[in-house]
Amino acid sequence: MIVRPRPNWFRMLFIVRGSVLPAILPQLLITLAFALLVTAFHGYVFVWKVSLTFVPFSLIGLTLAIFLGFRNNTSYARYWEARVLWGEVLNDTRSLVRQSLTLVDSASSNAVFAHRLIAFVHALRHQLRGTNPDADLARWLSENDRARLKGTRYKPSTILLLAGEWLRDQREQGKLAPPLAQAMEVHMGHLSDALGGCERIAGTPIPFTYAVIIHRTVYLYCLLLPFGLVDSIGAMTPLVVTFIAYTFFALEALSSEIEEPFGMEPNDLPLDAMSEGIEASLLELLGERDLPPAPAPTHYVLT
Repeated sequence: MIVRPRPNWFRMLFIVRGSVLPAILPQLLITLAFALLVTAFHGYVFVWKVSLTFVPFSLIGLTLAIFLGFRNNTSYARYWEARVLWGEVLNDTRSLVRQSLTLVDSASSNAVFAHRLIAFVHALRHQLRGTNPDADLARWLSENDRARLKGTRYKPSTILLLAGEWLRDQREQGKLAPPLAQAMEVHMGHLSDALGGCERIAGTPIPFTYAVIIHRTVYLYCLLLPFGLVDSIGAMTPLVVTFIAYTFFALEALSSEIEEPFGMEPNDLPLDAMSEGIEASLLELLGERDLPPAPAPTHYVLT
């Protein structure tokens, strides 16, 4: 996620870091070079004059803008839903730790429950990003708990099972009244819902064929556009074509980037920072004061 103060209007025109310009720069240069060739030869391909007007490009451009807008809205909806789900993870883990501290008669093993919830958060992040969770799990789970996780494919759901077993043990030992245990199980269910929601987003991308259609249309539109403009605006054709291409290429690149909100791109969700924030919040509820510092962005990027 890009984290930086908003610059003034003039500096905003020249910002590169945090934009999608580096990703689309090669395509823009190719489009510019092609537009320069078309302008230099005044729309001729060998001896054949490609006679196009701006009318079809106006019609196609309007339709293309609508489809790109729809694609961006769909991608942003996935991004925002992912953010909401992680907000629910924060709220429910806080509620569970607070309830374990105030509703359970004996507080001797509350840290075990909180540590399992912290391990769940880190395991969820690693599962969504396809990374190895062993180092984080070793910090928060006992050797017996880690042995339970060996060979499991979906470690977050297994850790939720371990947390649920802690609630069961407190209820069976008479330290937690059954109605209060049921109230805590509601939050456990919400964590399971958030886990399933994140898995749904990560495992169900926007249909590939839909992306292919938009991609092909954008590139064909931008490569044919110089032939439709060269007769009317002449030497300004490369500049206008490059500006229009930047708009379409940037919208397509941005929608593709935020379509998968759990990745490591600059505009994806900062799951590392969010996981560490939840960890610090739960440890503070346990009464710990020696907390790790809040994550700081590197070159305006928070991972």
